Amino acid sequence: MIHKAKLTRVAAAVALSVGLASSAVAQETSSSITGSIVGPQGNAAAGTVLTIRHVPSGTVKVVVVNDAGQFSAKGLRVGGPYTIEVDSDKFEDKTITDVFLTLGEALPLNLTLDPEANVERIAVTASQISNVDFGNTSPGSTFSLEDLETAPSSDRDIKDLVRIDPRVSISEDNGDESIICAGSHPRFSSLTVDGVRMNDSFGLNYNGYPTTRMPFSFDAIDQVAIEVAPFDVQYGGFTGCNINAVTKSGTNEIHGGVFYDYTNDSLAGDKIEGNKIARGDYSIKRYGFNVGFPILKDTLFGFVSYEKLDGVQVFTYDALENGRVSIDEVNRAIQIARDVYGYDAGGMPTSAPVEDEKLLVKFDWNINDRHRASVVYNYNDGYLIDQSDESSSTLTLSNHFYKKGATLDSLVASLYSDWTDNFSTEVRVGHIKLDNLQRSVDADSGFGEVQISSLANGGSIFLGPDDSRQSNDLDWENTTFKVAGTYYLDDHTITAGFETEKLDIYNLFMQHTIGEYRFGGDSRHNVNGVSGLDDFENGWVDDIYYNNSAGTNNPIDAAANFSYSTYSAYVQDEWMMDDFTFMLGLRYDWISSSDKPNYNSLFEERYGFANTATFDGKNLLQPRFGFNWAMADNMELRGGIGLYSGGNPNVWLSNSFSNDGVTNIDTYRANVSNLFDRDLVDSSLGYIYSPLQEMYDQVTTGDAPLGQEPSTNAIDPDFEIPAEWKYNIGFTLETEDSYVFSADVLYTKKVNSAYIRNLAIYDTGADAVDGRTIYDNIILGYDESNGRAITRNSRYSDLLLTNAPDDGSATTISLAVKKEFDFGLDAQFGYAYNRAKEFSPMTSSVAYSNFTNFSVVDQNNPGVTTSNYEIPHNFTLNLRYSTELFDGYKTRFSLFGSRKSGRNYSYTFNSFEPGTDLNDFRSLMYVPSHDQYGVDVFFSTPEVQAQFDEFVQEAGLEKYRGQIVPRNSASSSWNTRFDLRIDQDIPGFMDGHKGNAYLIIKNLGNFLNDDWGIYNKGPFNNDSVVRASLNDDGTYYIDRVYSRAEETPYTNGSLWEIRVGVKYKF
Repeated sequence: MIHKAKLTRVAAAVALSVGLASSAVAQETSSSITGSIVGPQGNAAAGTVLTIRHVPSGTVKVVVVNDAGQFSAKGLRVGGPYTIEVDSDKFEDKTITDVFLTLGEALPLNLTLDPEANVERIAVTASQISNVDFGNTSPGSTFSLEDLETAPSSDRDIKDLVRIDPRVSISEDNGDESIICAGSHPRFSSLTVDGVRMNDSFGLNYNGYPTTRMPFSFDAIDQVAIEVAPFDVQYGGFTGCNINAVTKSGTNEIHGGVFYDYTNDSLAGDKIEGNKIARGDYSIKRYGFNVGFPILKDTLFGFVSYEKLDGVQVFTYDALENGRVSIDEVNRAIQIARDVYGYDAGGMPTSAPVEDEKLLVKFDWNINDRHRASVVYNYNDGYLIDQSDESSSTLTLSNHFYKKGATLDSLVASLYSDWTDNFSTEVRVGHIKLDNLQRSVDADSGFGEVQISSLANGGSIFLGPDDSRQSNDLDWENTTFKVAGTYYLDDHTITAGFETEKLDIYNLFMQHTIGEYRFGGDSRHNVNGVSGLDDFENGWVDDIYYNNSAGTNNPIDAAANFSYSTYSAYVQDEWMMDDFTFMLGLRYDWISSSDKPNYNSLFEERYGFANTATFDGKNLLQPRFGFNWAMADNMELRGGIGLYSGGNPNVWLSNSFSNDGVTNIDTYRANVSNLFDRDLVDSSLGYIYSPLQEMYDQVTTGDAPLGQEPSTNAIDPDFEIPAEWKYNIGFTLETEDSYVFSADVLYTKKVNSAYIRNLAIYDTGADAVDGRTIYDNIILGYDESNGRAITRNSRYSDLLLTNAPDDGSATTISLAVKKEFDFGLDAQFGYAYNRAKEFSPMTSSVAYSNFTNFSVVDQNNPGVTTSNYEIPHNFTLNLRYSTELFDGYKTRFSLFGSRKSGRNYSYTFNSFEPGTDLNDFRSLMYVPSHDQYGVDVFFSTPEVQAQFDEFVQEAGLEKYRGQIVPRNSASSSWNTRFDLRIDQDIPGFMDGHKGNAYLIIKNLGNFLNDDWGIYNKGPFNNDSVVRASLNDDGTYYIDRVYSRAEETPYTNGSLWEIRVGVKYKF
């Protein structure tokens, strides 16, 4: 007689005292089963044998219960189903079937065996656990293969899975769908695939990937897990969150599938709030296959997945839509470029081609019952055309666009070994090679970048090859090694390990090697009634930049080539008792490098320390503690404390190699009254095609006037590794009718945050009338002819990567409830509240941009305030319904919805920087009280004063009268989006085969009504409406009020799109 019982998600199932709860383990590519086997009196069932069989592949692992009644099986494949046979000489035998294991989760199996005479062998049917509900010490989510296959993922990206967790927000503001996790910087999170880090190691991409799209095939993924604050010491290399994916494997049967999906302009929306959007004609198709197969039954298996995208990048022109730039101004800029300079600036295309190709090959080898190995090769090659510098106030013409892409090759080999019943190891070796592509589409023209500002409504037009892609070549290789061992001693699981990661970088990044020309800035030619277009036509240049390699004017000679290694060692004890699990460990990271930037003697003479500091010798000890308390069969409390480091982009280190002030020479000229009177290196090429002879000669000789020596980026010799403390407390409750409620409170405190400080300015000791610090450029000497001070020209910045004097923090409160109904509906609702503060957002890969591209009161001490990455409220809804509209063939509906707060931005002055002219648009705006009019603040005309008052009223700034408007005090509107997927199974051609037709509607709201589903996009960082200048006595003079940069619907994030596809599985 065989008795069957279904296991619930709660520890200690009623019928057979079987406990199933998940305990997180770190950045794993596998899963495990641990637990205790006892007799009817609670005594250890020592010597009991457990045979764990992965049914699809026949992989078998045998473990023996020790004298304390404990057992452990490590290195198991994720998924299932598994069958577990429990054989005892003294008690009854049991067989547990349909066990499914979750990525990175240890599944405790606790059995109380009955006397052998009572019953025959008992069969237990375990239910699959998709998301982790019980047994965790830390907050996170896990997504199964079913979740992957049914998600309404129009982009075939795991971001469409992780967004179900309300602590995760996918930002579309920059068009790259960056991941913001619990208010953290998008670049501070990590992605691992089959145990190898596959995030953007260098730090150029906001999407978090090293490539333009997800670097591996969607159909290759078996499970995905996201960990927000994992307290296991094996987690490292991030301070945001860790996303971990494991790929599929072959089995004893040939299984796989092919797919094809398609969309075009007729299957996409073209209207937002009644306004017709020009999208042009385009089509996008994707296709691919995956197949798993046996090579040697029960022993050797293979798996291959391939995917190809032939698509387009659709462009938007927000500055044109919101009126900051007019079509007449665009046409005039194109005409001047053609008629005066002989240059074709391009136009405003609606789209450009995109290609992406992925291949994954995997082999699994069951060496024997105690050893298992796998080897995975992954390849990705893709590119797209991107709009450089496009924003709500800047329009870029097509020859300012650039080609962006990468080729990635990765190889990882893993070995899982059980040396005894109590000791197991994991060894992994990985290598990733990336060849990054960033090249202007018009690089071969030889024309420089042109910026035309001060247009009628405060907008700008950019044309010509982008300055950051005039000389840009990046290659890096990352080699990793890990060895970790786990020893089981009674109730204790002791883990220790060692890891290394070596990064080799070749980085040629030099701006302005062709040149950059700015028209319409703050020169004497730019007065009311004269725009930057007039300056462009007449050759009146406000700023000219030209950089190149010292002595040779060949940018390749200034490329940075360096490497460094990160080492990690850790030890941890996990103590498992009946109702408690305690985890206590230490992780120690240290960095080693023998490479240094070229020594700049003038820098040390000027600032008192060398520019050659790196991260060599930096180290950090990271304690971790976590616990889980099963308060009842249906309720648990969890929590922990831990210190984390990593995620800071390596490009910040690379800047000190690329900008040493010795090999990379930057030159600058201001207020060139007539460009056409200047000598060129090659006059046959024409102006803007050829650099000015005087600037070229300055690079050749290396000579520069005092104060105009080349810029230098350096690292503070006392720099400490940035880190974050994470504190979490949470609980999970399952009701009698199977509603699962969970809540977590996560608090993070930053430690030694990185920011950029400008060494070339100093606090004058004077303040403006609003109390802000007035800086000036440092004095280097005096002109003997007239006694005037010679200062460091702020265009030649000396920037220091250092630690912030104060650190930010974040609080995230998350709530979730889910229920699986008997009639085929699975429902999950989530909410997260987030408040995040930071010292500096560090938005860029360039040190200069990291210093200038955010709004401040004090340039060198911006203070802690609301973060760029704060998402105060995020609601999520995930519904999945399965039925049979046609007998024997399932129909599935999957709906994901989110509603979240908009992104923050600031109100700043336009064309104002107190004491320096480094950046004209980032000083936070002061709103004077009315009694300060004519005393502390002066207006050029009564009309300007009236316009100012009207703006203050409309922007809701009256409450700041007499104050400086705080950074990030404004925000764009809330955003709401729903995505729908409909699947219909159809007959296959053979037994065991199945077809599937599907339809995905991206942004269902906009599909139903063009007033719905709008992704509102505010200004990038700031809205600079009021033009002001600072008088000598610290008072203000306001002479112009521009129109506000109204919210602009982000076109690609607002319009609906339908993808239709077919899939065939065998």
